[in-house]
Amino acid sequence: MAEGRSAPLEIGQGIVIPAEDLSESFVRASGPGGQNVNKVATAVQLRFQLHANRTLPEDVKQRLARLAGSRLTLAGEILIQADRFRTQERNRQDALERLAALVRKALERPKPRKATRPTRGSKERRLASKKQRSAVKRLRSSADD
Repeated sequence: MAEGRSAPLEIGQGIVIPAEDLSESFVRASGPGGQNVNKVATAVQLRFQLHANRTLPEDVKQRLARLAGSRLTLAGEILIQADRFRTQERNRQDALERLAALVRKALERPKPRKATRPTRGSKERRLASKKQRSAVKRLRSSADD
């Protein structure tokens, strides 16, 4: 299992993840690869040290942790496994792109929900459908109930 450091990852909007926060290891992949699959470690495990990162704002880190879900380890790392392709380099690029996409999604601030009240028409429609349903049930019941 080969270990390595990758180059800094540019996300956009002036955000760069430093190379110290990223580490990658190469393992044998399952799936296509012919005779090579048992000899060459082409799958990539990319680890991003989320809690140690100093370039992302705290609110983005929280959203990123929520988005990562089960990919977030107990040690506070986001682990991305890439083994779609037959070559190590393409899997490496795939893992970095997937991490960048995840961080970009976390950079988007959710729109705050504005509390609204139901309209008069929607209240009337709801009550009318309840009356109709009540009438159907009343007609279905036997007369001696």
